[in-house]
Amino acid sequence: MHANAETIQRFYTAFAARDAATMAACYADDVAFSDHAFPGLRGREAGEMWRMLCERGKDLKIEFRDVKADDHQGSAHWEAWYTFGRTGRKVHNVVEARFEFRDGKIVRHDDDFPLWAWARQAMGAPGLLLGWSGFFERSLQRQARRQLEAFMAGRS
Repeated sequence: MHANAETIQRFYTAFAARDAATMAACYADDVAFSDHAFPGLRGREAGEMWRMLCERGKDLKIEFRDVKADDHQGSAHWEAWYTFGRTGRKVHNVVEARFEFRDGKIVRHDDDFPLWAWARQAMGAPGLLLGWSGFFERSLQRQARRQLEAFMAGRS
């Protein structure tokens, strides 16, 4: 297995164990992370996002597969099952991850998942009706950013 594939494997094994410190250690100091909820995270923010999700995800279950990598890039498929805190609804999120590497560390991590499917599960009827819209995505991003900032402020 390529060393960068081992880094991805270590990242998701740590995620499954809710070990955010090990996850963050797989990232370069200047990592860039993006997904539908948390676009444009940089550096420490990315590690803190995973720490917040690991700490708050009391019933979080993670599985991953199809880990691939070469000297510069990699990918993985991962799935998460958890209860969405705001609504108490069960979610099964299916995610495709893409990575870029430098010196054995992840420097870019992009997660993509079907936002409308996630919104239907997490929000119920409002997600079904609005989950496809840019309005919904921007609202989700604002709320996620506020939660992350509050979490980070509480850890300072």
